[in-house]
Parts: sequence; structure tokens; C-alpha cells
Amino acid sequence: MMGKNAADQLGVAVAQFTVARESEQNLEIIDGLAADATVQGAQLLVLPEGLIARDGDDDAFAAAHAQPMDGAFVRGLRHISARCGITLMGTVHIVGDSDDDGPDSRVSNMFLVIRDGEIAVSYRKLHLYDAFSARESDVVRPGSELPPIVDIDGWKIGVMTCYDVRFPETARSLAVRGAEAIVVSAAWVRGPAKEYHWELMTAARAVENTCYVLACSEVSKRNIGCSRIIGPLGEVIARAGNSSAEMITATLDRTALVQARRSLPVLKNRRFADPQLR
Repeated sequence: MMGKNAADQLGVAVAQFTVARESEQNLEIIDGLAADATVQGAQLLVLPEGLIARDGDDDAFAAAHAQPMDGAFVRGLRHISARCGITLMGTVHIVGDSDDDGPDSRVSNMFLVIRDGEIAVSYRKLHLYDAFSARESDVVRPGSELPPIVDIDGWKIGVMTCYDVRFPETARSLAVRGAEAIVVSAAWVRGPAKEYHWELMTAARAVENTCYVLACSEVSKRNIGCSRIIGPLGEVIARAGNSSAEMITATLDRTALVQARRSLPVLKNRRFADPQLR
């Protein structure tokens, strides 16, 4: 349905699945997804948040099973990317990551972009999920920098993690720095109106920034799935359900992006700019 084209198009796949308790099983699942996505012509595969290990009954399970950046799980992801020739995006919980804030026993929820078997970009989750009675900050330490943009086959792709999507200034910072698409890796918790919030905000981040949005959530009894690929005018190009593993695909088209930004020039029409977002 799609193929590898010139830089004006990008084949993408978004794969939701239930993250298992065992990291080896999750690598096997991702390996199969990467192979399938490659066959369908995808150059980029978006995966959920917290890929190493999960337990739907234990919110702290993922952090408790964090690994070093050079551990077996990330090495496995790098091998899959190199073997399949596809860029992988998703988050893992990392132990031993350090910064200028000094010692901290908490782990990092790290968004990784793995291209050609190498880590091209890493981003520590900025906004932690301390809401709806959850306390992610008890076990995860927050990032301190805005999310980055990475070049994928000529496309400028910004990244965000789950709760980040509730903060429109985060997505706007990516758009004003040149992002043409935004990837959201998530484990969006079920609850009253939560599916509606996910659908509303992922579409809003697309249309208010005239960007493609590729949003992937883990699907389980705890998390909603409902992964989506959204066009720059907010139209849903592809969507997954809320109950099972599923991979959706699309081709991002720069002509459509340029036309959207020409007809709705919100980025050019901005009258006030926060220098911290640049």
C-alpha cells in the first residue's frame, strides 16, 4: 500500500500491543512488528511507552524493571533496527542515567530513536503523570529539556511522551523549531473520558500546529490503545481499536503538508512568541 519514495513522502507504521512482563518476549514482538512494517514499506515504526516490561496491575512495574542504556533490551532494539533497516521510536525505562542534578534513585522514562542500529536521539520524559491519582514522579525523574527533532529520510520529526500531549506548548515548541510530524509514544490509562481526551488532544496538537501526529498507546486492560495517525488539518488517516494488538500504516506526504500550511498559516500568523519554546 505504500513504498519508499523520495523525501516528499515517508512510509510510517504505528504498532500498539500489550507489553509483557518479560523483556525477551517484548523484543520478539517488536522484531515481528518491524519485519511486518518493513514489508509494508514503512521507514519508521512507532511503538508504545515503557517497552521493557509491564504489569497491568502494578503501575510501578515498568520502572522496577529498568535497564541500563547499554543493557540487553536496548541492544536488542538496535539489532532489530539494523537487521530490518527501519527506524524505531518508543520509550524504555533506563537506570543509571545521570545529569547535573546530582544523585537520584529514580529511573528515567527515555524516548529513543534508533536508526540504522544506533541511538540517534534520546529524550527524557518532561511531564510526569502525576494526575488522576497516579504518581509517576515517585519512581521516575523528569527531564529538564524540551523534546528534540530528528531527521528521518528528509522529514523533521519531533517526539513527545504520553502526558506531554496535554501540554500544547510542548508540541508548539516542536512546530516552531521545524517539526513536520510529531510522534507520541504513550501508555494512556483507561478511565472516564480518557479515550475522548486522547482523541481530542492528539487531533488538536495536529491541527493547531499543522503537523502530522503519529500517536501510539499500549493496549491492555489498563491502557486504551486507540493509536492514531492524524493529518495536518486534524483528519484521522488511520486508527486502531481499544482492545487488541494492531498495526496501522500511512504515507506522510509533504505536498499535503505544504497545502495545509498554506491554507491555514497559523505558524506564520502567530503574533506572540515565547523565546523559551525555540
